[in-house]
Parts: sequence; C-alpha cells; structure tokens
Amino acid sequence: MTVTDFDFICQILKQRSGLVLGNDKAYLLESRLLPVARKYKLASFEDLVRLIRVKSDETVIKDVVEAMTTNESFFFRDTKPFDQFKQICLPTLMAARPNKTIRIWSAAASSGQECYSLAMILSEMAAQLAGWKIEILGTDLSTEILDRAKEGIYSQFEAQRGLPINLLVKYFTQVGDRWQITPKIRGMVQYKEFNLLNDPRPLGKFDVVFCRNVLIYFDQPTKSKILNNVAGLMPNDGYLFLGGAETVLGITDKFQLLAGQRGVYGLTAGQAPAPAAKPAAPGALRA
Repeated sequence: MTVTDFDFICQILKQRSGLVLGNDKAYLLESRLLPVARKYKLASFEDLVRLIRVKSDETVIKDVVEAMTTNESFFFRDTKPFDQFKQICLPTLMAARPNKTIRIWSAAASSGQECYSLAMILSEMAAQLAGWKIEILGTDLSTEILDRAKEGIYSQFEAQRGLPINLLVKYFTQVGDRWQITPKIRGMVQYKEFNLLNDPRPLGKFDVVFCRNVLIYFDQPTKSKILNNVAGLMPNDGYLFLGGAETVLGITDKFQLLAGQRGVYGLTAGQAPAPAAKPAAPGALRA
C-alpha cells in the first residue's frame, strides 16, 4: 500500500464519516477493504483504490465507508451504563414526565445489541412502566449493519457475550446454531440510517442519548460538532452516555458529568439532574 493510496482512502473516510485513521492503521485499512475488493472481483486493495479514482462510483465508496465504520458491539457492554440507566435515569425521568413519554437514542447502534439491551431492561420493568410510551431509536450509517440489527440474529458467541443466561432463555429463540431475539423485543426498537456528521434535528428530541465508543474515532472538531448537535436535541434534564475512554472535557461546555457517576452527563445550562435512587450493588442487572 502506498502512502498516496492510504491518504486518498483516509480523506474519503474523513469526509463521509468523520473517521480519522492514524498512519499505524494501514494494516486495518487493508484487511477490512480486501473483502470489498473481492466483492467487485478485484485482486487487491490497490485495484480498489484505482476503481474509486477512475469511476468515483458511489456504491463502491459507500461499501468502503461501511466496511471501515462497522464497529464491534455486545450485549450490556461494560454493565455499569445499563445499571445507571435503570437505577438513575428511568426513576428520575418518570418522576418528571407527566405525559409518560420517554425517547432514547442509540447513536451508533451497530448490530443492535445496545438497543436490545435497553429494550430487555424495559421489558423486565413492564409492571412499573405500565401506561408509559418509551421509544428506542437506533441509528448507524451502515445500512448493512442495520439490516442485521433489524433481523436480531446472533451467533452463539455473540448471544452469550455479556448476556445473562436468564435473559437469553427468556428473550431469544434458537435458530439452528444461532439465536434470534423475540419479535416483542425487536418491536420495541426502530432503526434508521443516519450519519453523525449530519444535522440530527429531523430525528426529534431525546431524553436519553447513548453515544458510546464512537467519538474515539473522530478528531477534536468533529467530536465538538457531534456533542453540540446532541445537546440541541435534549431537554434540560436529559442524559448523555459516553464510552469509558470518552469525555467532554476540552471538547464542549454543553455537558457536565453527573455528580457521583462516571460516563453519564447532563446539560450544563439545565443543571445536571441528581440521582433519584441509590444505585444497587454492581452486577444487579445480571441477577
């Protein structure tokens, strides 16, 4: 791979998705794009670059961007954010929403595990949420990965990774050597193609936004733009979840860390809401 070819693809990725790759990621670029090259019956990465240079085929470019932006996901990833959602966010929002409506956005939904983890939590709380309308929207720029999410079928490894056995038995059906999440849980989530570089206002307002483990792939100006856009969609008492390696410090002044918590933020202007209940012991979600 030449430096020129590497820079050419990196420029496309930055423009189309905001993804920034360091020079040490050449191996990743080539390994992920070789299957795309084969899809178009090309022998090498260099042939793929040549095709894009000559034809500027949007279908090929879209496949390249999707191949590089499809990220790993698994159920109840890191556990703690889902405990915080259940024990802090929901009680506080339920006390403050007389219209009994809550909207949740998973801004980098990937293959759906985050959305379905939230849906399973809500299903487990069905008695407490009787009469409530809670919407979950999952977005991603990859149509291929969103199709997977809608289907809700996972390998044995994916189904077991992070998922308590009681929830696997309760909410999944075995299909051959794979597992499919039940229609009830799938029906609790809507999926939509969306690029975080675009204006999110048409998506509507959200009380809770999960934007976890995606900002790490962007440069500082792009992170700032995305977080400021998210802030514009949230009420004063809304919640933003970021990944363990992500922060708002030095990026935006729109959010502040929720007191006594990690990875959960509230709007600065609206004063971050205080916890409504004491968190249960770690791992309580998995009981």
